[in-house]
Amino acid sequence: MKHRTLRRYLRHGTFPQLAVFEAVARHGNFTRAAEELHVAQPTVSIQVKKLAEAIGLPLFEIIGRRVHLTSAGRELRAACGDIFARLDAVESRLSGMRSAASGTLRVAVTTSGKYFASRLLARFSERYPAAEIALTVMNRVSLLERLAGNRDDLYVFSNPPEDVDVVAQTLAPNPLRLYARMDHPLARRSRIAFREVSGEPILMREEGSGTRMMAERVFAAHGCTPNVRMEVGSDEAIKQAIVDGLGIAILSEHAVGEGAQDGELISLDVEGFPLRQSWILVYPAGKQLSATAQAFLAELRDPRRTL
Repeated sequence: MKHRTLRRYLRHGTFPQLAVFEAVARHGNFTRAAEELHVAQPTVSIQVKKLAEAIGLPLFEIIGRRVHLTSAGRELRAACGDIFARLDAVESRLSGMRSAASGTLRVAVTTSGKYFASRLLARFSERYPAAEIALTVMNRVSLLERLAGNRDDLYVFSNPPEDVDVVAQTLAPNPLRLYARMDHPLARRSRIAFREVSGEPILMREEGSGTRMMAERVFAAHGCTPNVRMEVGSDEAIKQAIVDGLGIAILSEHAVGEGAQDGELISLDVEGFPLRQSWILVYPAGKQLSATAQAFLAELRDPRRTL
């Protein structure tokens, strides 16, 4: 045990004794303390006696008919105030954890899925406005580290890990498309063969990214090596690089967002595209989900929901 000096208290079931002691100290009277606690007066006397024996010092002295605290009793009464206040604070927080409406929900998601996850959480927040919601956005490698460290309630992947024991739920399609600038030579073509785009300068996410993994798979399936012009650490930076004419890129529809509709980006009509994948929500097998996380999952599993 780390706190060896506390053994004497824990060995004697001190907490109920402290409650009895505090009532006697507050009332200055054993009878009134017994009435408040709904126990017999002898029970109060016995509990106070046992507590004094555990501490090794007298807690009360009776002079005439009045009950007075000893020096040790005054120290202990002050400590009771601190202990009970801390327990009240803990119980308040635990009460929030028991309630879906006022608990905490921590979700971590890959950078490509931040817009998708944000929409899900916004709808949940409308229903549970008092819930505390935290959304952490990072690359896939960092997300795997957070999952391994059990740092969040739920995790959203496009390519969930295969070597970790998790509970998984498919949320929604996450198609990947090939995007180019609106004035790209292939922009107005239809049914483009993959070999025609395989030699184009391509912008890639960093190693370990889920989008990068899918891009490498599609090139390998066609027996091609991508002509990588630049590695970029975020989808926003890739979109800007496309607009700047630095190349084409494979991106999630959700990551592109409004970019394909504002006159800057266009989805190329290439054979085999869009690549079919999904957003997957996972959490470690055996994890005890909070009431708020359970409520969020229940909403996601509701067949009436729309994304």
